[in-house]
Amino acid sequence: MSGQMNVRPTAEGIAAAARMAAKGKGLPPVHLWNPPFCGDLDIRIARDGTWFYLGTPIGRPELVRLFSTILRRDGDDYFLVTPAEKVGITVDDAPFVAVDFEVDGTGQSKKLTFQTNVGDFTVAGPDHPIRVVRDVETGEPSPYVTVRDRLEALIDRKSFYRLVDIGSHHEVEGESWFGLWSGGRFFPIIPSAELSAS
Repeated sequence: MSGQMNVRPTAEGIAAAARMAAKGKGLPPVHLWNPPFCGDLDIRIARDGTWFYLGTPIGRPELVRLFSTILRRDGDDYFLVTPAEKVGITVDDAPFVAVDFEVDGTGQSKKLTFQTNVGDFTVAGPDHPIRVVRDVETGEPSPYVTVRDRLEALIDRKSFYRLVDIGSHHEVEGESWFGLWSGGRFFPIIPSAELSAS
């Protein structure tokens, strides 16, 4: 048994296990799996959504998609999880990038459906909130939407500009905010006073 623990995990081995786990429809139930931690794998997801293995971009979209289906976040750490293995990977910012969105409805009944760089679709709402983090020094916004189970997508710049075009003002705890409606919930982006002052 101890001999098995000395075998270093590889991207190929994880991919093979992920293919086995992905035989059913939908996403594998990674939240139900509790395999042993097998160490870190030299996989990094850059801020622009590019996946790297051993410092080289993974050029096969189907492999990136496969890995994305077994991604899990535990605390602040990210792992690729199969029924037999759990390996740590590095995520520079968010693991996904929201590259486009569609709008359905108007006003408070609006629904924003985001598409990620790995082919996920998610409707922003109470279970899939939008949040905006502003750089302390520059004030530059970084907008995110939750895709699934604490895994977020950074909303790309072109999509964020489009979102700002359809935003509106709404009172939150006695203060007027500029933000977005989706799925019956308002997501504040910036205080209205700051927006009008800029």
